[in-house]
Amino acid sequence: MEVINELLGYEKYKIYQDPDLFNFSIDSMLLGYFATINKKTKRIIDLCSGNAPIPLYLTLRTKESIIGVEIQKKSYDLGVKSVIINNKGDQISLINDNLINIHQKFDYKFDLVLCNPPFFKYQEGSNINKNEEKTIARHEVLVNLDQIVLEASMLLDNGGYFAMVHRPDRLLDIFEAFKKYRIEPKRLQFIYPKKDKECNHILIEGIKGGQSGGLRVLKPLIVYGDDNKWTPDILKVYNLKEE
Repeated sequence: MEVINELLGYEKYKIYQDPDLFNFSIDSMLLGYFATINKKTKRIIDLCSGNAPIPLYLTLRTKESIIGVEIQKKSYDLGVKSVIINNKGDQISLINDNLINIHQKFDYKFDLVLCNPPFFKYQEGSNINKNEEKTIARHEVLVNLDQIVLEASMLLDNGGYFAMVHRPDRLLDIFEAFKKYRIEPKRLQFIYPKKDKECNHILIEGIKGGQSGGLRVLKPLIVYGDDNKWTPDILKVYNLKEE
């Protein structure tokens, strides 16, 4: 059943969702906030775009064109409706396709590639969701980490940025894939649900063809304070004021 929600914290932005599908969460917003966008950022593409929360969020940060790629037709359709209801059709273009070899569809390179990918490795016996759409969104059923980083590298111009949100237990795999496909890690941030909890997400960004070394580890990002409310750092992401 389709519902229309606010894009978290932004009353003027609406997003179509379906509780039966994999709905966007804070990690998408954090990635949109984390990624480097500067005067040279002219071409942007978001992989595993779902119902388009990241492209929508990025319109708050840039006037440049944004492309989103999503393989699941139902999620793609929700994204199209979300783009239309927010009158962002002139800035956001969505593609319903497999991201593998998606670079072959473009005769130009990108300055920024983003991805909120399936987090979990998939193998026989994996603890997966009975819902096929949610399984595809969460597990590496149709695409794996290595394929995603390869595609990001193929899409990027030299000097372009690749930003991704993932799980901390995949960090070594991410470093290996980045190095393999000439993306030099430059920024890393650990996300904690609360200050006394273990890290449950990471944000990482690399530069295609960047010089070796110079990785910056940013200060930890804590989502909830002791009062179970968003911390000031998270309120910045959502552009909200403290109560």
